[in-house]
Amino acid sequence: MSEFQEKQDGYLNMELLRFTTAGSVDDGKSTLIGRLLYDSKAIFEDQLEAIERASISKGEEYVNLALLTDGLRAEREQGITIDVAYRYFATPKRKFIIADTPGHVQYTRNMVTGASTANAAIILVDARNGVVEQTLRHSFIASLLQIPHIIVCINKMDLVGYSEETYEKICRDYEGITDRLDVKDIRFVPISALNGDNVVDRSNNMPWYDGPTLLFLLEHLHIKNDRNYSDARFPVQYVVRPQSKDWHDYRGYAGRVAGGIFKPGDKVVVLPSGFNSIVKSIDMMGAQNMEVAFPPQSVVITLNDDIDISRGDMLVEQENLPQVSQDITVNFCWLSEKPMLPGAKYIVKHTTKEVKCIIKSVDYKININTLEKNYDEKSVGLNEIGVLTLRTTQPLIFDSYKKNRTTGSLVLIDEGTNNTVCAGMIV
Repeated sequence: MSEFQEKQDGYLNMELLRFTTAGSVDDGKSTLIGRLLYDSKAIFEDQLEAIERASISKGEEYVNLALLTDGLRAEREQGITIDVAYRYFATPKRKFIIADTPGHVQYTRNMVTGASTANAAIILVDARNGVVEQTLRHSFIASLLQIPHIIVCINKMDLVGYSEETYEKICRDYEGITDRLDVKDIRFVPISALNGDNVVDRSNNMPWYDGPTLLFLLEHLHIKNDRNYSDARFPVQYVVRPQSKDWHDYRGYAGRVAGGIFKPGDKVVVLPSGFNSIVKSIDMMGAQNMEVAFPPQSVVITLNDDIDISRGDMLVEQENLPQVSQDITVNFCWLSEKPMLPGAKYIVKHTTKEVKCIIKSVDYKININTLEKNYDEKSVGLNEIGVLTLRTTQPLIFDSYKKNRTTGSLVLIDEGTNNTVCAGMIV
């Protein structure tokens, strides 16, 4: 094997960390990501030259690294983030996908979209302003989406004289709001995104801080246990029948492992039919007869028995069954400018299954700035969050979102426009 091939294989097998950024307007999210990319040598020369020219044309005295992520013309003109911007980079330790999400309340749906698959959330706090309403809002959304790791970056430390007292106070204030949230792992890092303090390189301006830099933390967050490896779940996406001379009798079920571990010889149940069988083999492109399959691998599973299985069915272990029901309660974020219509019909997309449903009830809405519940108002509009109950035309096979983010999530689709109108996390 050539040295190039070895390096390429090593890159492909590197662990991937997805993280999102959130914060109030002008807290420096885009600047932080630009600094992270710049200091980790993840920017091409032509990209740097382009943002240097853009910075000069705007009359700025320094290279505005925020322009690396604020790609829309409206974003650059207004100096804000509107859409979710995805950036990719790698270090010798890990590969990363960054979702730079807007801080404005009217773009809540964009944050939910960008954060839905994240392993970690970076929440920025302006050291001059401390913990504000938007901090609570972004932390609540991160908690709602069950993001396992939250890194609170206290930014603009250079504007408060790199004060340890200011940093400690903000840490205490933030810990005070997390009592109302379901957050597993919280870290704090004092930074200056503009100057690069504690982003990639350790700061000489804050000798009192002995913790890791932001990049070191991102490289070493333990994420292997973030996925559910206990409850075996395999939504069937496609039935593989090659119909060729060499594979005349082959019948496999293709999909992505959503939870647990599958091995040849495992006893499984096919839902919703309830038929039992045993895993005969597990195949993947370039690898036949695998010994084990786990999330998020895409594989083909064959069974000992010839059972009628189709897209939307799910293979699960016999001793550990998911929930099966037509009445489903979900935490929701409404994504559409067209208001929710109670009693109206929508399409539910859940794992690989699509069924029709109606909104049975809006149980309550949540004020995401105060976390107060409103049980009286039943109308739901763009960016609003709350709890509702669905009635589906066919039973869904699911877990709670807290237990499994894949089998516990769904979206609602408008039948007329085919637009995704709602994101749901099953309670």
